[in-house]
Amino acid sequence: MRSSTATGTTTTAEAAAVYRGRFAPSPSGPLHLGSLLTALGSWLDARSRHGQWLVRIEDLDTPRSQPGIAQALLATLARCGLESDEKVLWQSQRHAAYEAALQQLQRAGLLYPCSCTRRDLAHGPYDGRCRQGPQGPGPHSLRLRLPASGGFAFEDALQGTQRGAWAALGDPVLVRRDGLVAYQLAVVVDDAFQGISNVVRGADLLSATGWQLALIDALGLPQPRYAHLPVLLGTDGQKLSKSLSAAALDALEPVAALFQALRLLQQQPPAQLANANIQQVLGWAVDQWNPLALSGVADINEPLTPAD
Repeated sequence: MRSSTATGTTTTAEAAAVYRGRFAPSPSGPLHLGSLLTALGSWLDARSRHGQWLVRIEDLDTPRSQPGIAQALLATLARCGLESDEKVLWQSQRHAAYEAALQQLQRAGLLYPCSCTRRDLAHGPYDGRCRQGPQGPGPHSLRLRLPASGGFAFEDALQGTQRGAWAALGDPVLVRRDGLVAYQLAVVVDDAFQGISNVVRGADLLSATGWQLALIDALGLPQPRYAHLPVLLGTDGQKLSKSLSAAALDALEPVAALFQALRLLQQQPPAQLANANIQQVLGWAVDQWNPLALSGVADINEPLTPAD
């Protein structure tokens, strides 16, 4: 059965038959060890199941995007042997699809303007105060009206059963006050457009999955399967991308970077693999990939160094 929406056309049987994963970095900084961990984990999960692996550049947040970083990300991935099986998708070229999805939600009566700022909501989740109309003058964001009762549940391949109440989430922003499309909308629309069957990403996005499930349901899109990998923390205890210790990977030492990422993914590569070439490292990793070694692990506190 084929279902069509403004965001694209997909076939349920086709999505179930082919594993399609993805890695979707934002060009806000160079590839570091934490982002390589996510890229490698998603690539291994796809390759170990004879699936496809795609790369998407999430470059909608123009204030945070840095010139040349996206190309540098792709080049570093390529040096590590991780290249997209299809043409790289750029979110900055997808505005028409996001607008179509917003119009679909508007017609269903699920969007409303909100005047709240981050300061207004500093003490808890959004409480729906603008559902009956904005509480102040513009500019306004656009929020998705979640169901009044009930909640969501899904099975995460690594983090187990996840449940939550819609009321505890709060209505998510889909268009920011500055007019930029928010991550929650773009990721759902693009995963469906690319036919992504399996989303393997960092556990820092686990809490956002409920919002995305609500959007998937509202837009009539197929729901992917989820697996949330542990997040690598810096020496200051913050996610590595936000940490002062988030140094860019040395693109000239891809084998060392891959070896370290495998250790962090609890894959126990043999010491001699540190002296192998990229094809040998990745070949061993695909053959030995054991995602269950990461079950229930949400973060990694101690960055490791390659074996001598």
